[in-house]
Amino acid sequence: MAASALALRSLFTSLSINHTDKPGLLNGNLPLLSGCKTVVLRKGSYSMDGQNFKLNCLRDKEMDVSASAFVDKVAECSNETETVQISDQGEPSVSTMLMNFTNDFDPYEALSTPLYQTATFKQPSATEYGPYDYTRSGNPTRDALERLLAKLDKADRALCFTSGMAALSAVTHLVGTGEEIVAGDDMYGGSDRLLSRVTPKSGVVIKRVDTTNLEEVAAAIGPWTKLVWLESPTNPRQQITDIRKIAEMAHARGALVLVDNSIMSPVLSRPLELGADIVMHSATKFIAGHSDLMAGVLAIKGESLAKELYFLQNAEGSGLAPFDCWLCLRGIKTMALRVEKQQENAQKIAEFLASHPRVKKVNYAGLPDHPGRSLHYSQAKGAGSVLSFLTGSLALSKHIVETTKYFSITVSFGSVKSLISLPCFMSHASIPAEVREARGLTEDLVRISVGIEDVNDLIADLGNALRTGPA
Repeated sequence: MAASALALRSLFTSLSINHTDKPGLLNGNLPLLSGCKTVVLRKGSYSMDGQNFKLNCLRDKEMDVSASAFVDKVAECSNETETVQISDQGEPSVSTMLMNFTNDFDPYEALSTPLYQTATFKQPSATEYGPYDYTRSGNPTRDALERLLAKLDKADRALCFTSGMAALSAVTHLVGTGEEIVAGDDMYGGSDRLLSRVTPKSGVVIKRVDTTNLEEVAAAIGPWTKLVWLESPTNPRQQITDIRKIAEMAHARGALVLVDNSIMSPVLSRPLELGADIVMHSATKFIAGHSDLMAGVLAIKGESLAKELYFLQNAEGSGLAPFDCWLCLRGIKTMALRVEKQQENAQKIAEFLASHPRVKKVNYAGLPDHPGRSLHYSQAKGAGSVLSFLTGSLALSKHIVETTKYFSITVSFGSVKSLISLPCFMSHASIPAEVREARGLTEDLVRISVGIEDVNDLIADLGNALRTGPA
């Protein structure tokens, strides 16, 4: 949050300075000011009285060192760049947590988490067990990743699975015969396939609703509802669901709330803090970030629920392999940096597409005209880097997908590489055409996952495809 001059003045009124003729350079902590007459403010981090602030000026600032002048000059920087920030000494940022997570089990304190590539572990005796026995049940490398993910999501426990679908499948096994799952009608195609073709075989009743319509959701949740399944934003139409209110409705009827947070990642949203009981991430996407592994995560609130899901993970043999855990631990270190850059690029691309005469509609919560924008920013820090748009013509959309040079035609999202697809023919092809049409998922819909390339190149690439497409 940008700091005002008034807030900064309050913070620095206790500054005591002995004036001399010696110039000084403010490049660390404020106590270094003592004995200096002038200072030069440079980009960096500073602290005073146990509080921190961050300064990112466009140019160096030379100034008299009086507390009043210092406050005014810092405020000038704030007005110039809106990057002066004050924070307490509480929880570090996600990027700091990712870079400073320690491996408590490693006696050698390796900076990189060791890979325990083993199926079994030797036991101390015939009747005693050590902390690990069989990797299906647990592995030190997997435990390290699960502890980190639990910390990021503020969960009581996190569990890593062989894929996002394996994680979601485990959650469906919490629901018994005759009980109900209430789920959104706009969701990832793999989730839709699981709920429409697999889960009902166990006698579970599936109710599909428009999760943006609170009255419709409330009417669907009944005494037999065991689980409410949400996405926000939805994939691929980017609809926004009020997680807080739906969680209140579900809990009032004794139901659990699952949120698929794959599009946001723990960097941008923490649904457990909004009332969810279980958060699922397809770690294949932003968490790993490089399209080189498949993994799923459940971040869970409550020890009892966590134990139940761990039992299912172990019984079904769906725990993530050590090598994939190690790859994920390597990729996750740059997650905050990647997500920030991808989101920055996506915002510019969305604005470009929204202004283009050949684009009919852009679905992206970062745009001012998105109907769910205010709600989204009340429960997330940003709009992310997945967006979709309509052209009104399948021929034009197909041309765009096939003509771009820097967007790879493929399913998935969250990679450092920009991706593009027609969901009706790829990620959502398993949904019957008439159902897709009824849900507003039309064949001309193009989905983009924005990467970390130079955004000017990406915009030029899309612009060329739009310009050369059929009328």
